[in-house]
Amino acid sequence: MSAASPLAGSASPETVRLAIDTVRTLAMDAVQAAESGHPGTPMALAPLAYALYTKHLRHDPAAPDWADRDRFVLSVGHASMLLYGTLHLAGYDLPLEEIKNFRQWESLTPGHPEVHHTKGVETTTGPLGQGVANAVGFAVAEAHLAATFNRDGHNIVDHYTYFVAGDGCLMEGISHEAASYAGHMKLGKLIGFFDDNGITIDGSTALTCSDDATRRFEAYGWQVLHVHDVNDIAAIDAAIAEAKADTARPTMIVTKTHIGFGSPNRQDTAKAHGEPLGKDEIALTKQSYGWPSTEPFFVPDAALAHWRERTAQRAQSHTEWNSKWQAYASAHPELAAEFERRMKGELPASLDAAFPVFDAKSGNVASRAASGVVINAIANTVPELLGGSADLTGSNLTNVKGASGFGADNRTGRNFHFGIREHAMGAIMNGMGLHGGVIPYGGTFLVFSDYMRPAVRLAALMGVQAIYVFTHDSIGLGEDGPTHQPVEHLAALRCIPNLLVLRPADADEVSEAWRVALRHRRGPSAIVLTRQKLSYYNEPARAREGVKHGAYIVADAAGHVPNVVLLASGSEVEIALAAREQLSGHGIHARVVSCPSLELFAQQPVEYRNHILPAGVPRVAVEAAHPMSWYRWVGEHGAIVGIETFGASAPAPVLYEKFGITADKVAKAAKGLLQ
Repeated sequence: MSAASPLAGSASPETVRLAIDTVRTLAMDAVQAAESGHPGTPMALAPLAYALYTKHLRHDPAAPDWADRDRFVLSVGHASMLLYGTLHLAGYDLPLEEIKNFRQWESLTPGHPEVHHTKGVETTTGPLGQGVANAVGFAVAEAHLAATFNRDGHNIVDHYTYFVAGDGCLMEGISHEAASYAGHMKLGKLIGFFDDNGITIDGSTALTCSDDATRRFEAYGWQVLHVHDVNDIAAIDAAIAEAKADTARPTMIVTKTHIGFGSPNRQDTAKAHGEPLGKDEIALTKQSYGWPSTEPFFVPDAALAHWRERTAQRAQSHTEWNSKWQAYASAHPELAAEFERRMKGELPASLDAAFPVFDAKSGNVASRAASGVVINAIANTVPELLGGSADLTGSNLTNVKGASGFGADNRTGRNFHFGIREHAMGAIMNGMGLHGGVIPYGGTFLVFSDYMRPAVRLAALMGVQAIYVFTHDSIGLGEDGPTHQPVEHLAALRCIPNLLVLRPADADEVSEAWRVALRHRRGPSAIVLTRQKLSYYNEPARAREGVKHGAYIVADAAGHVPNVVLLASGSEVEIALAAREQLSGHGIHARVVSCPSLELFAQQPVEYRNHILPAGVPRVAVEAAHPMSWYRWVGEHGAIVGIETFGASAPAPVLYEKFGITADKVAKAAKGLLQ
């Protein structure tokens, strides 16, 4: 049943077929050895992977992070053995032993591809549709950097982004959001393949879906092409050539495949999707391929030699680019130095001096307003900081004043309008950050972090530097009511490993939160901001030192050993300070600790934490949010003033009073601990 069209060049059809079937048999054998996995899609898509990696993709296994390489995104991450088999055969640092250890502890071949874990993997995929939006982000970053750095005769940024999506990816809502954005932005160097096999785990897609993918993507503004048989390599070649010829539209190539290709009893069935074929069926399938060995993980010498020869030819594009780079660096040394700095992820040396310092006059503002001031103060110093909002620019205050907007006719623009697409915004930001050369930020209301949470989680898993500007952070937003008032969201975000949550309490803390976020290279940061005005109470030097530690003393017990410690974040620090004054009138000496980041505080040495929170001193935490985050810090005998119900529609002061987020309530809780 195996077939492949003759390929231009010296290789015979038999050699090409052998090279393709090696990908298929490695997938079958690896899934069988692991006793779990997805063999069917790799078996179907092997010809496409072969065509891309040996004929079209500009890549170099010896330099998998080369700046101007083409990017490939496997949005159907469950088909990971397609990518692993291809990377091994192409000569990446992925030995056959790692293929044999598929899905095992500490192997380089986890169940779904993980970026920074396996060489040649560009992004972590698995949750369906995420890879589609990541690919859009890669294409956005390429377009922006090309417009920023290329000069006449010197195109140092000039590459394509390819992705493969399946039926499941296109069913997920994020693919609609991302495809609409990509079409509107006319990302002509984005080329996707729709693996049209008509099968999901439950059975035929006819159970749940009757979409016309062609008309759908045409409506988004994409060019849509068709490959009627994925085994027709010549047709794939022609489709890619046609895709590249249309520079004004992204392209979706609808590619007809047969899941479990070659399996006599499993092809075109759900049984080929998510479980091993079984030893007997594997033997029959290999027989249908005319496979020369019954040995598992057999790689024919001719197939390996062909893959490596073709990959070496593709790697010449890297050598050619190095020559272009030298010419560019000679002609434009300052631009070349700036490009290298950005791609290395190094911040400008002058950045520290650019952060604004507030005072009592300028700092008496909502923290979202202070954030807008910070963004504009640092924008010229850190031009790689690109971002915007999901249609809430005027509320999130994410605009860089005087800067243009990124769009189809202006790739150098740095203000982004993501539209009402929070989920796609988060995943597009992930692609931008993974591409390198830019630091993406994106804004929305904190309550809508739910809409983008899967992308936030993946950013944390991948260690992507992305900055989320989450405003309207509590019941303090007031009259919009409980649909827009976050209650559980701070706790939920703080539960995500590697996500740094920063909830600043005044303007100086906002400035320092941005400093921390820009220096936090190991993952994403969420800067959580108020709608309502906050009092200015800080000292800039104290804030700068304190925020980076996650928690610090903003008011102490005035020469006394504290009787109680009051902890708070954001707008509730002001309430804690007012409670301290009340307690002082009763002869109770309270320490107030601002806690802009519980994650950073947890990372501090135990000596520092014990200094801020001395043993044996009762603690009360106050935050206009669910109390879950605070149990660790107040201890078994502490108290928390928080909210465990939804909010209501009313002015903010009324809501704080009605829900008991008040200085009186905090003071009462402290007195109760001291009785």
